[in-house]
Amino acid sequence: MTAFQPTLKQLQYLTALHIHGHFGRAAEACFVTQSTLSAGLAELESLLGVRLVERNRRVVRFTPMGERVVAKAYGVLREADELVGLTVGGDKPLAGPLRLGVIPTIAPFLLPRVAPRIRADYPDLKLYLREEMSGPATESLSRGMLDAVLLALPWETPGLTVLPLAQDPFFLVFAPGDLPDPPPSVAPDSIDANQLLLLEDGHCLKDQALSACGRPELRSDPAHRGTSLVTLVEMVAGGLGQTLMPKLALDAGIIAHTNLIARPVTGAVTGNAARTLALVWRQGSPREAEFRLLGEAIVAGLAAP
Repeated sequence: MTAFQPTLKQLQYLTALHIHGHFGRAAEACFVTQSTLSAGLAELESLLGVRLVERNRRVVRFTPMGERVVAKAYGVLREADELVGLTVGGDKPLAGPLRLGVIPTIAPFLLPRVAPRIRADYPDLKLYLREEMSGPATESLSRGMLDAVLLALPWETPGLTVLPLAQDPFFLVFAPGDLPDPPPSVAPDSIDANQLLLLEDGHCLKDQALSACGRPELRSDPAHRGTSLVTLVEMVAGGLGQTLMPKLALDAGIIAHTNLIARPVTGAVTGNAARTLALVWRQGSPREAEFRLLGEAIVAGLAAP
């Protein structure tokens, strides 16, 4: 065993550089100066006696040994985080810091509804929120950068515990005149693929909506894809087509100041087309009981008038 071992701070610098691929952004994520981060990494390399990162003006590239070390560093930091989790808040539930990832198609519509309830029930909780798409969020969770993630199912969640919270039905949103005498609900097979506007690739809601409607084959023109649900509403209001919108966003008033119409998407076999809101965390986390309490608070917030 070496006389001196890497510090957790040095490993945090290393993983931040691996995630961001840029010294400046990594330093910003660690709340230190770039020179401090560079010096910490140089000390780590000197301590281990190996080169971990190749540096030049344009590219940050990890050496083969650097990739092996950073993979181990993620595990060490995750274990350290779980060790701290054993004592966070003492005997008081949901006290102290909690890093929660929330996907963009949930965050702006759900958090205003549930955050007041969470603050009222758990005033000692310091909730740090990060908005990320499902892939990066679950990767950050697995690496120990987040404690839990609020996302929508279906989504692959290997190594994670999943707590389903609520169903979030899909609605077809369209402009007046697009559907003459619109029915109370819309059958999936009546959706016009040539009129359908979807989110751009990378947003899980796109595939979830199509799958829930039983129309996974539907695609939209790449030139007519939105970067957010708000953008999709603007596109529909501009006469570019129709879109699928979750009830969560409609309840938040996303089309309240438009003349757009929303109808639930239902099928004779599948019933209401919907995604499932869920809270996920690493399997075996010592804070599982707290995460379940958080899930209960979210459900209560959703149910509040």
